[in-house]
Amino acid sequence: MTILYSVKHLLFLFLLLLSSCLIYSQSIFTVTGKIVDSTTGEALASASVFCQNTTQGTASNKEGSFNLSLKEGGYDLIITYTGYKSQLFRISPELKTHDLLILMTKEEKSIEEVVIRSSNEVKDGWEKYGQFFLENFIGSTPFASQCILQNPEVVKFYYFRKSDKLKVLAEEPLIIFNYALGYNLRYNLDSFLFRYKTEICSYSGFCFYEEMTGSEDSAGTWKNNREKAYRGSRLQFIHSYFDSTLIENGFVLAELNETDDTKFNTITDPYDTTYYNSIDSVDEKEIYFPRRISITYTKRNPENEYLKKYKLPLNIGVQISYVDMQDIINIKQNGYYYNQKDWINYGYWSWKNIADQVPNDYMPE
Repeated sequence: MTILYSVKHLLFLFLLLLSSCLIYSQSIFTVTGKIVDSTTGEALASASVFCQNTTQGTASNKEGSFNLSLKEGGYDLIITYTGYKSQLFRISPELKTHDLLILMTKEEKSIEEVVIRSSNEVKDGWEKYGQFFLENFIGSTPFASQCILQNPEVVKFYYFRKSDKLKVLAEEPLIIFNYALGYNLRYNLDSFLFRYKTEICSYSGFCFYEEMTGSEDSAGTWKNNREKAYRGSRLQFIHSYFDSTLIENGFVLAELNETDDTKFNTITDPYDTTYYNSIDSVDEKEIYFPRRISITYTKRNPENEYLKKYKLPLNIGVQISYVDMQDIINIKQNGYYYNQKDWINYGYWSWKNIADQVPNDYMPE
């Protein structure tokens, strides 16, 4: 009897393990392709291939080929090569991800562009605007104080007097060491723009995260800080919306009143078809709010640094962010969403910049 039970038990464990392996294999998809010069067809070796805002990346081999295995979800696949324009492809399991042919075009600046830049460049830009740029790009949070920009010399500043705006560009990827979260960042900055008339700041680019290595104590600190950064973040909000766990995870939504722009009406059912639609065929959800929404995270207080900066009462016990959606937003199970330009943050989330962002492939234990 004992032997029979053991055999059955082992068989059960074997079947369970086999089932787990099958489930795991179904949650991975592969991206393959070849990177070539668009004019000559020459293979480009050592091109950088990575998924934006993740730790997932590789490089092309001497034949220009690459292979990348990813967990199920959505990604922006970025290809960069010195002297060439960057390429972006939206990928997911239901889209074609095999034998991609990436045609890279050489980056050439027009004479007009060169003249405009040279005439508006601030010669002592870093001395005038360096700290301002760091505070609005990396951040002004406690975690930001533990971030170091390794190559500030590649940053160029341009001031446009007529439109009263500051534009920041970088000749090379920005290398940022985030000692608070334990990541090395390589950020390809497209542009950073600050409009003084409206005090609106915006920036765009492609970021690749690399895990730092450190002591056991450092790993423990990074683990705690990453979870702190994740809780209440936009990434957790999208995960929760996709998984239908908004309420359990402490998120409360409200929509701006149609006739009174000082009031927000609580949304009792964020999964109502007015705002939400599930597209099972491609494993994604559509969300859209025609008016500004407030997103309150009830499980953590905002930092005093945030409250002081925006002159808010220090006894506010929740984190409140605001979002304008210019069009329908599609979200995937891994926290990816598109089109990203149609999502505009205000409030608490707009204060959380590069220093407080974990990569999109982060998940708390």
